[in-house]
Amino acid sequence: MMGITMASLLAYSEQVPAAAREAIKAAYDGPAASRRVRLEWAARILQRETGVGCPDARELVDLQSADCV
Repeated sequence: MMGITMASLLAYSEQVPAAAREAIKAAYDGPAASRRVRLEWAARILQRETGVGCPDARELVDLQSADCV
């Protein structure tokens, strides 16, 4: 179950690409062991489909922006 985070808000926003919303929901509905991978996927979708930069996309899904390469 999701607490209130930016990612939890994005998961239900119609302004966020559907694939990113699905990845965020899957991250919190699925096993905790795969959460980070699914949130990273959501961040990549946001980058690709919205043009948001890596640091901002990662922060939006509650990941560390320092991990951008």
